[in-house]
Amino acid sequence: MLMFADSRFLYLLLLIPVVLLGYAVLRQLRRRRVKAFGDPALTEALMPSRSRSKGWVRISLWCLAFAFFVIGLARPRTGARLSEHTAKGAEIIVALDVSNSMLAQDYSPNRLERAKLAISRLTDRLQEDRIGLVIFAGTSFVQLPVTTDYVSAKMFLGSIDTGSIPVQGTAIGDAINLSIKSFSAQSEKSRVIVVISDGENHEDDPVAAAKQAAELGIKVYTIGVGSAEGQPIPVEGGLMRDKDGEIVVTRLDEDTLRAIAKAGGGAYIHAGGEEFGLNPIVDDIRKMEDEEFGSIVFEEYDEQFMYFLGIALLLLVIEMLIGERKPRRKLFEV
Repeated sequence: MLMFADSRFLYLLLLIPVVLLGYAVLRQLRRRRVKAFGDPALTEALMPSRSRSKGWVRISLWCLAFAFFVIGLARPRTGARLSEHTAKGAEIIVALDVSNSMLAQDYSPNRLERAKLAISRLTDRLQEDRIGLVIFAGTSFVQLPVTTDYVSAKMFLGSIDTGSIPVQGTAIGDAINLSIKSFSAQSEKSRVIVVISDGENHEDDPVAAAKQAAELGIKVYTIGVGSAEGQPIPVEGGLMRDKDGEIVVTRLDEDTLRAIAKAGGGAYIHAGGEEFGLNPIVDDIRKMEDEEFGSIVFEEYDEQFMYFLGIALLLLVIEMLIGERKPRRKLFEV
């Protein structure tokens, strides 16, 4: 099966019909100019060496060479085999709050987008560690199981918004419990849960959940997103209001987040404008004992781009050698 490493280049193939149409228009304009110059039959007799067909042969060869060149740029490759890959590192599950309160604009553009940017930067710092993603509001959902595929992690991260969880609210305890269950069976020591939230918990007992995680050898860190002064929550058509018509203001609950981190044996960090708080957590993770993970991965694709580029070069050479005139001598003469 032929696959492409960068299929975006294939859109350049759409230029080929444009080139052929443009060439046809130019030939038609040339014929009109010749007709305006004089009698077409006499004009053709005055240019006996001009070939009518070679122009189309040359442009066809050029388009074919261009097609092979574009396919070569897209890096076609075949085959892939499964192999066992061994890595050493920690397992990190990020529990991200996606409730409506994360739309508050304490940070630019809002709390949620700023948190997503910080998680994306976190993946850039990871080496062979595994990362997973749990999102929560009134309930929790595993957005990404633990993996070393950081490209997929960023892709899943980009699709998250406040509509990813249909049940609104903030159930941090449920998110911690789900994160505990989401670690791989291979992981026993270096396991970390990072809760990113404004701390306004309304549903359950997150401190008890963090304590349970600590008993299982899992450290729970919390990052507080927001400000003590609070901010209104933007919604379509204005600001969110309660049943009495008052504007809802969401405030950072640092006490709850500190209690969660203390029960989980981790630390609480208030997310700043520049330093969001994930870097100190990564530094702590680096001090943990690395665990060895085994996984089955696809690797060793056979690159085929060089063959397509070689064919493109050959076609261009042939196109240049053909020329535009008729051959002076026929191959067989009587």
